[in-house]
Amino acid sequence: MNISPVSISLVQSQMLGSLTSSPVNVKLDDSFATMFSLLASNGTQLNRLPAVDLSSDLLSRLTQSSNINQSYNITSLSPAGFNMTLADPESAYKMMTSINKADVYYKTQFSKLSEMKSSISQMQEAGSSLGSIALSADNDSIKSRLQQFVGQYNTWIQRFDPDFQQGGGLAGTQAAQVSRFELEQNINNRFFGIKGGVHGLGEMGITIDPDTRLATLDTAKLDALLTTNKQGAVDTLQEFGANFAKSASLLNSDGNFILKRLDNLNSAIHYITDNKDSLQKEFGTGDTTKPVVQAARALAAYNQTYGT
Repeated sequence: MNISPVSISLVQSQMLGSLTSSPVNVKLDDSFATMFSLLASNGTQLNRLPAVDLSSDLLSRLTQSSNINQSYNITSLSPAGFNMTLADPESAYKMMTSINKADVYYKTQFSKLSEMKSSISQMQEAGSSLGSIALSADNDSIKSRLQQFVGQYNTWIQRFDPDFQQGGGLAGTQAAQVSRFELEQNINNRFFGIKGGVHGLGEMGITIDPDTRLATLDTAKLDALLTTNKQGAVDTLQEFGANFAKSASLLNSDGNFILKRLDNLNSAIHYITDNKDSLQKEFGTGDTTKPVVQAARALAAYNQTYGT
């Protein structure tokens, strides 16, 4: 491939300046927009909606620049993986390291967010189940179904909690954060059942621990309410269940957070896959990314489902 010094200068001044202003341990979710606004032909940021087309090849655009007036042939890389024909091979190598990290991070995030999408569908069913409770149901049955809901909700929280931590597949991912927050706020909402004299699930004994985010059920409090105001309790559960299920459904709906984020991630993943060889030949191989255990499992799951 022929490329001019003007093109290399453009890469250094734009891409390298943005991607290597921090060392190679950049926070990839923050650099998501920066990196691919430079790589994408239309400059649209990938974490802005809607998803963008990443089919254009940056190097092809550079070599077609009207400013090109001199060219030379790119030779093979050094044994260490540097392109020594560049003016600043070390910065180019660091940039490629960032892209290698992005490749791994986007795949792990895609894998975990896809899991969350499926699990939210299960939570939707759990909400619908509570919403179907009838006044004719006996108190023990109502208590059992609430205990089942609390257990299922806590399993959902615990399943993904490690992924929200630093190094996890969902760390800093707005789509996942919004999903967790939205379902939690449904449980904390004090307006469900207010027409029947009840102020939310809290008066039925269900509360969320602010530190662990886990739900608990005070059965004594529930028994007391079922004894004094069963109609209000049932109305509250029906209202809450319907709204909880609707919230879960909306989170997974077309045009909302999760599917749009998955579309953006998919575009980025395929762009890197399609162009990685040419990018590495041009800028060096970059360091190989070694994800932490949690992310490594998500990456393995992605590769098993979609291929490496």
